[in-house]
Amino acid sequence: MKLAEIIQTLALDELTPQLTEAADAEVTQGYASDLLSDVLAHAPAGGILVTLQVHLNVIAVASHADLCGVIFASHRRPEDEVVARAVEEGVALYVTGADTFDVVGRLYQLGVEGHAA
Repeated sequence: MKLAEIIQTLALDELTPQLTEAADAEVTQGYASDLLSDVLAHAPAGGILVTLQVHLNVIAVASHADLCGVIFASHRRPEDEVVARAVEEGVALYVTGADTFDVVGRLYQLGVEGHAA
């Protein structure tokens, strides 16, 4: 499924709209964790991360893990410097009011599967 379809279906708020090519990414796997060492070790390349963490290290981990994007759940929003770094690193960022459990469930319904470690 294209990231653009996920954005539209989940009504995600785009924080990095200038990364227009991100919406074309094919997303088949996702990962949900707030423990960044876990994300680094297990998140699938090209996947999407669902997290509550909104600090700068999320961008570093997402970039290093080659994730196509990050969804911040429960209305969590990173500060402007975090968004700016995401743009520099090419990591697309999104916000939703839904909690992590609901976001992951909806992603699964759309065909995005978890990553088997």
